[in-house]
Amino acid sequence: MTVPNILLSGIVGSTAYGLAHAGSDIDRLGLFAAPTAELHGLRGPKESHVTTAPDRTLHEAAKWCRLALGGNPTAMELVWLPDDLYEVRTPLGEELIGIRTSFPSARRVRDAYLGYATQQFRRLESRGDGSFSADTRGRTAKHARHLKRLCHQGLALYTTGRLEIRVEDPEEYHAFGERVAADPSAALPLLRYYEAAFDETPTVLPEQPDEAAVEAWLHRVRGVFYTAETSASCSQVSSMP
Repeated sequence: MTVPNILLSGIVGSTAYGLAHAGSDIDRLGLFAAPTAELHGLRGPKESHVTTAPDRTLHEAAKWCRLALGGNPTAMELVWLPDDLYEVRTPLGEELIGIRTSFPSARRVRDAYLGYATQQFRRLESRGDGSFSADTRGRTAKHARHLKRLCHQGLALYTTGRLEIRVEDPEEYHAFGERVAADPSAALPLLRYYEAAFDETPTVLPEQPDEAAVEAWLHRVRGVFYTAETSASCSQVSSMP
């Protein structure tokens, strides 16, 4: 799959968190700019391109911004990656990283991160008493690790305004995953702890995201990709006999 105008792309997921193991997939996430002229037609451009082998997700710039403004944990991490994990980093991508603190807001971060963690717990809860296949046990451990990561990342973002990508102690997460794989109910105390922590801990995040800064960035993107297309079209017209 070839997608033009990629502005920012990098390695995310378990590799970025430091939780990957031998055989783990390498997940990539990025965003691209649709040609501005395509936004004015009868049918808008495709907003997401997803492939497997390799695992890559690319969102159109406006869609990525909407996801990040909503507190989506997967989208948000793209602009907080360690430098060595970026594979495409254009000037407009740099500008986006520069305004990354414009996206998070208190309520949306709390709802999104705790919401995703709760979804992970429901998956664990539905698997019963741990008497299942090795494959299911492995998936259960993975969901447990991500439950813990989401809780930790979300609370850190809520209290400091910064998103921590790499976990401090990967072995602690793997050990937690194994405990929960043996007894899924072992995840509940952790989830309850973080629910209380969100309620009791002051936040540095604003009540609302800075949509004006995000809108201004999107306008710059549209201007760049409109000007380039217009110049190319004018050149074609001027060369016609």
